[in-house]
Amino acid sequence: MKYNFDEIVNRRGTYSIKWDGGELLKQVGLTNRYDEQTIPLFTADMDLPVPQPLIEALHKTVDHRIFGYSIFPDEYFLAIQHWFKKRHNWEIQKEEIIYSPGTVHALNIAVRAFTNPGDGIIIQRPVYPPFTSAIEANERVVLNNALKCNDEGYYHIDFEDFETKAKDEKTKMFIMCNPHNPTGRVFTEEELQKLSTICMEHNVLIVADEIHGDLIRRNRSFIPIVKTVDDTSHIITFTAINKTFNLAGLHCTNVIISNPEHRKTFSSVMGMHLPSPFMVSALIAVYNEGEDWLDQLKEYIDSTMEWVVEFLAEKMPKVKVRIPEGTYIMWLDFSQYGLTDEEVHERIYHKANVILEDGKMFGEEGHSFQRICIPSPKPMIREALERIAREFEEIESV
Repeated sequence: MKYNFDEIVNRRGTYSIKWDGGELLKQVGLTNRYDEQTIPLFTADMDLPVPQPLIEALHKTVDHRIFGYSIFPDEYFLAIQHWFKKRHNWEIQKEEIIYSPGTVHALNIAVRAFTNPGDGIIIQRPVYPPFTSAIEANERVVLNNALKCNDEGYYHIDFEDFETKAKDEKTKMFIMCNPHNPTGRVFTEEELQKLSTICMEHNVLIVADEIHGDLIRRNRSFIPIVKTVDDTSHIITFTAINKTFNLAGLHCTNVIISNPEHRKTFSSVMGMHLPSPFMVSALIAVYNEGEDWLDQLKEYIDSTMEWVVEFLAEKMPKVKVRIPEGTYIMWLDFSQYGLTDEEVHERIYHKANVILEDGKMFGEEGHSFQRICIPSPKPMIREALERIAREFEEIESV
């Protein structure tokens, strides 16, 4: 079927963090203003309707009228195997799949399961803030292999620094984000092979967050890191349906671990987690019947990103931005305005009444940046950017 992603669905009153969480956002300091006119584009979930086969599957689950303790049927694992074989040529064995009720949860489990307090863990800032908190909250040490940005806004890995940090005997883990959040890089096969080789040589475990792996631009490809090497015993991969199919509220991450000892350790530390029947129904439906929807979604997101770049070039040429290779996130550089982070924040969040995410939340490399999540109807994105542009008009010509 043909999906209308321009349709604006009212999400207020549906327990949405984006649309009903104003008081929470004020409490955590993201904004001082939140009202009925606020446009929230700060969190990575979509304001777009999900695939019709998913809706039908959930209706069938509801119609049964009993929602007791649930299991993972064979269909669950077969759906995962089918999806990753077809989309990424990755053959996953059933026993390698471990369910987790969330990626951040799984990340904290991995940190506790495979490292000790005081151990070093490599991350690549600017990066998703829970990477840092998973390390620091568990009394481990952040080792920042900062991504380097060229004049065109393209980020690359500093391999010399990476290897220096990996060589340290206290370094036990590398948490990788690919596609990278927030820069949008999709690492190449050569880059992934090099990262894997360094980690293997120095006994560093790779925890690969690949939950944006289905959200790639047209004419681009994504390669799971396990597909770039023969020995995957030092790699743990996080996959999920939440980003791909807008299902964050159903809490479904699948952790893929080929090493039997690592599987045993991870499962022991995590403990037992039973699924909800809605999550099981959802995963089976989207992995078996969601491909057409996803292909239409990717075209829509690509065209939205192209429009954003054109709009900013015309109305806010001082903002540096490039279309990311993956994710539905855009990383906006406001440094040419000569304003402080606080002044940029005031114009966007309080005057324009649009909620993004301050780049400094992603590490010091994010100063002067704003992260915007754009999987919303184009009319909503247009209104948000027009508001922002009006607040910067008087300094565009300076």
